[in-house]
Amino acid sequence: MQAANNPLAIAFFFVFMALTLAITYWAARRTRTTEQFFAAGGQITAWQNGWALAGDFLSAAALLGIAGIITSNGFDGLIYSMGFLVGWPIIAFLIVEPLRNLGKFTFADVVAYRLKQRPVRIAAAIGTLIVILLYLLAQMVATGALIKLLFGLPYAASVVVVGAAMLIYVIFGGMLATTWVQVIKAVLLLLGGLVLALLVLAHFEMNPLRLFQAAAEKYGDRVLQPGSKVAGSGWDAISLGVGLMFGTAALPHVLMRVFTVPDVREARMSILYATSIIGSFHLLVFVIGFGAMLLVGPEVVAKAGGGGNMAAPLLALTVGGNAFFGFICAVAFATMLAVVAGLTLSGVATVCHDIWVNVVRGGEAPEREQLTVARIATVAIAALAIVLGIMFEGQNVAFMAGLAFAVAAAANFPALLLSIAWKRFTTAGAVASILVGAAASLVMICLSPTVQVDVLGKSLADVSEAWWFVPMKNPALICMPLSFAVAVAVSLMTRDEEAGAAFTAMQRRIMFGSRTAS
Repeated sequence: MQAANNPLAIAFFFVFMALTLAITYWAARRTRTTEQFFAAGGQITAWQNGWALAGDFLSAAALLGIAGIITSNGFDGLIYSMGFLVGWPIIAFLIVEPLRNLGKFTFADVVAYRLKQRPVRIAAAIGTLIVILLYLLAQMVATGALIKLLFGLPYAASVVVVGAAMLIYVIFGGMLATTWVQVIKAVLLLLGGLVLALLVLAHFEMNPLRLFQAAAEKYGDRVLQPGSKVAGSGWDAISLGVGLMFGTAALPHVLMRVFTVPDVREARMSILYATSIIGSFHLLVFVIGFGAMLLVGPEVVAKAGGGGNMAAPLLALTVGGNAFFGFICAVAFATMLAVVAGLTLSGVATVCHDIWVNVVRGGEAPEREQLTVARIATVAIAALAIVLGIMFEGQNVAFMAGLAFAVAAAANFPALLLSIAWKRFTTAGAVASILVGAAASLVMICLSPTVQVDVLGKSLADVSEAWWFVPMKNPALICMPLSFAVAVAVSLMTRDEEAGAAFTAMQRRIMFGSRTAS
């Protein structure tokens, strides 16, 4: 199967690029203020934001990474799908209303609402940027592998192409362009996934049970049972689930979308739409992964490179020919580019709004200055993402995204929840919780098989005997409780009278919005 230099695939790719660049030009003419740049002026409707949320969340990990894990491991990939999905009710019932009524652009607005602005925003920015860079890294790796497969370019050059496209969308179009790119991408992704799943089922009498039975007959019952990623380390599996569930509720680029709608009701409805779309798509990915296992083969997928990330495009080539392969590649590229743009925009909001405006400038900065800082930050984040994307070539993106979720669960979620739910929570407690959660997660990741074996290429037998080695691949199960414990302990040991006194007013604003005094 020859994928590189496929004329139809390249044609679909350029059609999508032309469409999105036209959207960016249209949006650029309507983006004049920071509120328009970061939150589309708060004028996005619930259904638009629901599709955009789904587009933001259904990343390379969903289409490529999970399908690749299912192709090589079978049932194991389901833990990613379920973990991603379960976090959405937490957002709907715990996070949306406080976030929409207290914040402006970032989740740090909520954490710092009744605490001291400067230290909390600095700590929150550190946690946010770590999460964004880890998640951005996963998207860059997958997009680079896809462009390499599509055009036959060197991997490094492919990553640079992705970074350049991302710069154009974010610098000129802001949130409005990103929203519509994500809406279009989500529609195409759901349509492409549905057609691909139906083409797979057509080989098995349109019966998913026949598909799973055929997989068990060819590769053994292990593909329908928890395998190396679940049963091999039960605590690691639980830790992965915890990270995915609570990390989802603390992803900065997802939370940022709450500010793009007019009110809390629209925000809740957009979460409902997004959950339905995301759940439906993950059911399709399960069929796609098993289809690639049987119709393409794990060996062929592995030889294509990219840590198994090319399972879905190669399946499209097998069951639908060059035209459908081109369509799926264009959809996959749209998927990753939209998520990359959303992540970058969130990182830019953190640098511009949290650090520059509220820390450096003390809450006062002219609109033109803020937009200039935002665009400089966009270039810096894009350059860093390109470098990291080249360094981590070949890693499975679902697994890498899982690490970003783990850091979000440990660094962001405890501080976010305690700031809106616990009167005794102090500034020192918030700063300590965020920094300890982020640092502990990074240290555990660096000392785990994720980096020591998968990235650095060391032998598992050699490093497993070292005193510093951490056998757990996902650190959320340890780091999130640690972050909560540090937050509570430090808050009890320190006093913050202003924060406690502002708690009642904060709760009133959470319930009634800006109609009450802040």
